Amino acid sequence: MCLVGLAMVLGLSWGCASVINEFYTHTPPRLVDPKNAPPVPPASAPPRELAKMSLPAYRIEPPDVISIEMLKMVPIPPYRIETYDVLAIRVLGTLLDQPIEGYYLVDADGTVDLGPAYGRVRIAGMSIEEARQTITRHLEAVLRQPEVSLQLARSSGVQPVTGTYLVGPDGTINLRAYGTVRVAGMTIVQAKQAIERHLTQFFDSPEVALDVVGYNSKVYYIITQGAGMGDNVVRVPITGNETVLDALSQVRGLSQLSSKQIWIARPAPPEFGCQQILPVDWDALTQGAMTATNYQILPGDRIYIAQDEAMAWSNFISKIISPVERVAGAAGLGASTIRQFQYLGERGGGGGPWW
Repeated sequence: MCLVGLAMVLGLSWGCASVINEFYTHTPPRLVDPKNAPPVPPASAPPRELAKMSLPAYRIEPPDVISIEMLKMVPIPPYRIETYDVLAIRVLGTLLDQPIEGYYLVDADGTVDLGPAYGRVRIAGMSIEEARQTITRHLEAVLRQPEVSLQLARSSGVQPVTGTYLVGPDGTINLRAYGTVRVAGMTIVQAKQAIERHLTQFFDSPEVALDVVGYNSKVYYIITQGAGMGDNVVRVPITGNETVLDALSQVRGLSQLSSKQIWIARPAPPEFGCQQILPVDWDALTQGAMTATNYQILPGDRIYIAQDEAMAWSNFISKIISPVERVAGAAGLGASTIRQFQYLGERGGGGGPWW
């Protein structure tokens, strides 16, 4: 049965898979036994250990985790200054030993401290322009024709955007007070632009920095045939640089149930409508350090490790014999128990103690 099952697996691959180079040269697939496939031309060979390729731009999907850092978050004008806001103030024409240039906090009393020579100015509740004019008038009492530049650097009343966000099953991220933004299927650049467009409802020309910190949506699978004891499937996130040897190290190599027959089943583009089979030469890969079949793993790959047929037949026979052995053991135990009771009865019926 195990041999038949393996033949069915290989039969499916023969009936649908094409030789290796057909996938990379974009020619129509034909029915070819992957074991007897002709050599692959180097120019069209799939990527491998010494000839890796860079993967396409990463596209965000659930359940990736992305990090957003808000670089510029100035509220839409007219903005009224509040306590604990941070203002960027620069003044030309100040005293040489007491310049006014930097970031200034609006204290709890609504004032900003410009320095010992200039004192405090109350600006809470004013717009940016009103605050600029108020500071200018205040400095005119000390300076001659001061030129004041004032900008809002940070608003205390604005909810923060910076943080990490999980891409939900619907393909969106939840920015809390600012609603949800759809980012699924987008590259990092596209997602950055989408988030900035969304935040223009709340900020003046917002700027964000975005990166993926949890690559959870792009994976490959390692499938170990279980020799009749059930197959094992391991799901591994992909980093873009793994080879077959890297992948098998994730499952500690071949188990005692496995053979050395290994191949990669690689989904082909929709126009092919099939799969691609890449056989792996385990002995050449490990004993000879040959890189020809140490292929680079791509998202969606299935690395299949076939079972050891001797172990499969042994397990198959054990499954057949084990019920018989259990029935025979139960029958033998029952017969032994009956004989024991009979013996005890005969000893007890003789008038003396049976022991």
